[in-house]
Amino acid sequence: MTGTSRLRPLPDPDHLPALDRKLVRLRPDPAGDVPPPRILLLYGSLRPRSYSRLAVEEAARLLRLFGAETRIFDPHDLPLPDQVEGDDHPAIQELREHSLWSDGQVWCSPERHGQVTGVMKAQIDHLPLALRGMRPTQGRTLAVMQVSGGSQSFNAVNTLRLLGRWMRMFTIPNQSSVAKAYQAFDEAGRMRPSAYYDRIVDVMEELVRFTLLLRPQVAALTDRYSERVAAARTAAGEDLSGIAIAPQPASS
Repeated sequence: MTGTSRLRPLPDPDHLPALDRKLVRLRPDPAGDVPPPRILLLYGSLRPRSYSRLAVEEAARLLRLFGAETRIFDPHDLPLPDQVEGDDHPAIQELREHSLWSDGQVWCSPERHGQVTGVMKAQIDHLPLALRGMRPTQGRTLAVMQVSGGSQSFNAVNTLRLLGRWMRMFTIPNQSSVAKAYQAFDEAGRMRPSAYYDRIVDVMEELVRFTLLLRPQVAALTDRYSERVAAARTAAGEDLSGIAIAPQPASS
């Protein structure tokens, strides 16, 4: 999948001019025994100068420095949810494969009309809770970020947290919200040194740590009774598609 056109190349992957490397604490793994955490990054704007994409690229550079393997998905030709019958579209299938590949994810959306963008939401809506007996998001770590054209806000990251919980992901405590994003990046699309950049460093450090801590425990943490019941019924040959749910009594 690494050669696909829907994975964006990362410009200047090792160039981090806003980072004080003397204060960076890298993950010690001299023997190389621990596989690198695999992080999928999603952004929420199709503009040529997309600040959510530029923020994701800064995040990806930091993740690489911290020992992670990264993929940035390009949603330029992703159809709307339910637009293509049976989700039979290569962009949808590729997005799902990248999600299955990942140990953790970064979601970064612009705030538009006080909410996440349709581009961001469409990507999340294309990720099912279950796919061919596997779960593309369950048990994965998640870092949430947003960029704003005006003053600092947290509407988008709050929505992304809600969506992450719905997708059964472990959303880390830290988050990033970049205000007046047009001032935060230079003409080359690189983030200027600022408290906003430092917070992205904090978030990516924390994402790598949580991913490494949780990864060995994911199977135990996501072992659900309801899923064991469904698996047992499927193995017994029961058809679950026609099971009716008893109506709930009207509230008084």
